[in-house]
Amino acid sequence: MASEISEVKRSSNTVERDGDLGTCGYILWGLSAVILVITFPFSLCYAIRVVQEYERAILFRLGRVVPGGPKGPGLFFIWPFIDTMQKVDLRTVSFDVPPQEILTKDSVTVAVDAVVYFRIFDPEMSVCNVNDAQRSTQLLAATTLRNVLGTKAMTELLSDRESISHEMQHILDESTDPWGMKVERVEVKDVRLPVQLQRAMAAEAEAMREARAKVVAAEGEQKASRALKEAADVITESPAALQLRYLQTLQTVSAEKNSTILFPLPIDMISSFMKK
Repeated sequence: MASEISEVKRSSNTVERDGDLGTCGYILWGLSAVILVITFPFSLCYAIRVVQEYERAILFRLGRVVPGGPKGPGLFFIWPFIDTMQKVDLRTVSFDVPPQEILTKDSVTVAVDAVVYFRIFDPEMSVCNVNDAQRSTQLLAATTLRNVLGTKAMTELLSDRESISHEMQHILDESTDPWGMKVERVEVKDVRLPVQLQRAMAAEAEAMREARAKVVAAEGEQKASRALKEAADVITESPAALQLRYLQTLQTVSAEKNSTILFPLPIDMISSFMKK
C-alpha cells in the first residue's frame, strides 16, 4: 500500500513539473503580456485566431501542448511569441495509392492501384505521435497493398476485390490508430495484367464461349427433334391432321411465291398408292 501511495505521489509530482513553465517561461509570458499591451490593438491580429467548424487547433506554449485539449471551432485567444498553433482538418480525406508492381501467389506480375479514405479522430495524437500523418499513411498503404496482394492468387485478385479491400482496411486501421487516424474505406481501383496474359485469357474465354454455344445448339436440336417426334406421332394417329398440315403448307407456299400449284383431289388419294 505504501509503495502504491509513493508511486501516485511520484506521478503527481511529474505532472506538476510537466505543467510548470519554469522561471524563464514566466518571464517570457510577462514580456508577451507587455508587448501585447504596448502594441494594442495591432497585436489582436496575432492574438485572436479563428478555427472553422471542420478544424481543430493544437496549441503549443513554449513547446508544450496546452492543457484542455484541441481548441475550436470558433474564436479563441493565444499569447504572442510564446504560443504556436497547428490546425488539423477533421474531414474525410482521400488519396490514390500509386500503381504497385506485385508478384501474386501464382507468380504473375500485375500492376495494382487503390484509393484510401481516412479521417483524423484525435488531433493531438495526429500532431504529436507522427510527423506528417497523411504522408505516413500513404506510404503505409502502398506497403500494405503489396503485402496483402502478394498472398493472393490472380483469380482471387480479379474476382474477390471486396474481401481484399476489407482486409487492407482492417490492417491500415490498426496500424494508424496510434496516430489518431481512422481508415474508413479502401478500394482497389484497377488491376493491369501483362499483354501476353491478357491475350491468353481472351483466347481461353473465346474458347469457353464457343464450347458453350455448341452445347446450347445441341440442346436446342435435341429439344426440336423431340418436338418433331411428338408432332409426327400425333399426325400418325389422326389422318385428318395430316391433311390440315398439307393445306397449311400449300397456303404458306402460295403466299411466298406467285406460282401455280397442282394438287390432287381428294388429297388422300396418294395414300392408296402407298398402300399398294
